[in-house]
Amino acid sequence: MTAMGERWSAAAPRPPRQGGWSRLTSSRFVPAAVISLIIAALAGLFVGAYCWAMANPVPHRIPVAVTGKSVAGDRFIKSLEATLGTSLVLHPYPEYDRALAAVDAQREFAILQRRPAGVEVDVASAAGASVARVLGQSAPEVGRALSIPVQVRDVKPLPATDPQGLALFYIALGSTILGFVGAIQLGVHAQTLRPVERIAVTIGYSVLGGLWICIMADWVLGVVRLPFAQSWGICTFTMVTAGMIFTAFHTFLGRWALLPTWLLLVILGNPSSGGAVAWPLLPPVLGFLGRFLPPGASVNAQRNAIYFPHNQHVEPYMVLAVWCLVATSVFLVWRARHPAGRTTVEALAPGAG
Repeated sequence: MTAMGERWSAAAPRPPRQGGWSRLTSSRFVPAAVISLIIAALAGLFVGAYCWAMANPVPHRIPVAVTGKSVAGDRFIKSLEATLGTSLVLHPYPEYDRALAAVDAQREFAILQRRPAGVEVDVASAAGASVARVLGQSAPEVGRALSIPVQVRDVKPLPATDPQGLALFYIALGSTILGFVGAIQLGVHAQTLRPVERIAVTIGYSVLGGLWICIMADWVLGVVRLPFAQSWGICTFTMVTAGMIFTAFHTFLGRWALLPTWLLLVILGNPSSGGAVAWPLLPPVLGFLGRFLPPGASVNAQRNAIYFPHNQHVEPYMVLAVWCLVATSVFLVWRARHPAGRTTVEALAPGAG
């Protein structure tokens, strides 16, 4: 008995019995289940956001320049608003040239010229193909119903190789997604890069990626003629911004950083960018937010550079700059929290290795 007692006391203590909840949370299937639920939620949000914004775009408030005066023209405008179920934000101009300059500056999406013998409707597909399509289809129907002659003309047409104006949307989409995918890959395969080195590599792959996006869209496929250097710079800027946004989230959230990045840039940013559906046809909330998110800024910068080179705006570049600087500052200020920063600290610690 004494020998048996000694053997029993020398044996390793039994592990405490786990309750049902402890066994459940420690199961190897828990991460898989969590990821499955997250992917399902993101899938629903992705489809919902794009369908909400793009499946059936409805006009809300369309800025329109108005010239001339006529009773028939006033009747036409009221009937057009009723047909579209929207409000045309009418801005009178004393002469056509000033109205056309406002379209070039993208303050207006169309020009309604009220003539004694009818109405002339000038649309601008380059400013918003979806808006031009809605006005171009509805205006003649309203004219026929009122027996008012209506002539539609496109004063800023899109190229025949991109009649729907989607090239800018896909250029911005590719720049955005590849920008943060590159940052993800750096986090997985290049964790020993120091913070400054990580930023430099992000800029490097963005320069190369932006170059090949422009080469493919212009030189290879000929979908749209780009002001090459400027469009290349916009693509590069977009990729750097998206990459640094992921890197900033990665600083605090680690492996889960893809979730807020995807929500911000893909689920919210791309549908609201105005690339596939112009902002007057988007839900008002998306139309407003899209201007201040990186995908929308990228689309606006490319549109100005390609179709309105003499009336470019600083706003989209400022939006990209603010997002990029804030994200980079977060990474640099709290770099010790980032996996790359922790790896560097550990590698340089005395006695490491």
